[in-house]
Amino acid sequence: MPEFVNGLPLHALLVHVVVVLVPLAVLGAIVIAVWPAARRRFGWLVLGFAVVDAIVVPLTTESGENLDRRVPSNPQLAEHERLGDMMIYWVVPLLVLIAALMALEVVRRRQLTTIDAGGPGTQTAATGQVASWLMPVSIVVAVLTVAVAVGTGIHCFRVGDAGAKSVWGFVQDQPAR
Repeated sequence: MPEFVNGLPLHALLVHVVVVLVPLAVLGAIVIAVWPAARRRFGWLVLGFAVVDAIVVPLTTESGENLDRRVPSNPQLAEHERLGDMMIYWVVPLLVLIAALMALEVVRRRQLTTIDAGGPGTQTAATGQVASWLMPVSIVVAVLTVAVAVGTGIHCFRVGDAGAKSVWGFVQDQPAR
């Protein structure tokens, strides 16, 4: 993986992907967990954000480790590295839970529709019944999704805050011109 792109550290570029898509996945996960109509409409998009997060977070971590070898160390940077190394342990469970919500949605939809004998691909509404286990399992997965999403959002903030302080923390002590 290249360390620099057009003279800029790759880490500085990838961080922007993380600080946009992780919060989008977090907020989207909460919305689709508590609002089933939003799950039907936006669930696959939120799952896509989470998939990209699970790919980009390790790349961002690796590029940060490469950058670390080139910059002076400080306590905020050490904290940023420690927290950044743990970010994957938040985004992957969030991805799994969002995928579980969407899998449950697919099961629910399949139970509510049947293939009509009138021809291939025509659908008619079934009895409107879903398996008795579906609702309690969906509630448990939704609650877990909200909890992990909140934790992921908090952790993402902590990683970014420590990183920003390690790079820009000295600026407030500088006199203005």
